[in-house]
Amino acid sequence: MLTGIKAVIFDMDGVIIDSEPLWRRAMIQSFIEIGIPFSDEHCRLTTGLRFKEVAEFWFTKHHISTITVADFDELVIRRLCDLIVLEGKAMTGVNEILPHLKENGFKIAIGTSSNTQLMNKVIEVLSIGHYFDSLTSAEFLEYGKPHPHVFLNCAKSLSIHPSDCLVIEDSINGVIAAKAAQMKVVAIPEEINKNNPKFAIADFKVDSLLDIITTPYTSLKIN
Repeated sequence: MLTGIKAVIFDMDGVIIDSEPLWRRAMIQSFIEIGIPFSDEHCRLTTGLRFKEVAEFWFTKHHISTITVADFDELVIRRLCDLIVLEGKAMTGVNEILPHLKENGFKIAIGTSSNTQLMNKVIEVLSIGHYFDSLTSAEFLEYGKPHPHVFLNCAKSLSIHPSDCLVIEDSINGVIAAKAAQMKVVAIPEEINKNNPKFAIADFKVDSLLDIITTPYTSLKIN
């Protein structure tokens, strides 16, 4: 039962903004441009990691030396930011849960693997910055998810003990990071991953953010 919660930490991609399809388009186009065969399935293999880690993985696998990881990262992020400006949409329930949490006195934060530039662009496009008490990126941390560092930093910035935090995640790596931080976690897997047994480590699994505030089951009420 989700009791004693004082802060709610949102992952960003796939939780706040429907960016996963846009990520895949930007990644596929960019990887193919530098000679790496790439598909939706390749994208899903590294969901939840920082993009530089994703690029390093595939650059090593395919022995890419014609462009640096840093330059490739900038290319993909720039392409993705353009897509978010043109097509970015909030995930179902974002416009309901954020004011609900604010009105009920919860601290609200983002803890994302995405870089600061992208995080700020999403906040700007969706016009939701005023809801958040902290925006935390794993961009410059030594470790990204599934390491808990970004969530622990987020809790520290809120002055809230990790055990009093609820994380909302859509990826296995994010769920692992939240549990490693000793936080409660609600998983909202994308459709293709809904039956993945690895999500069993989450405290709860729901279909959308709306379920967290509208479910009739007391075990999913945030108190």
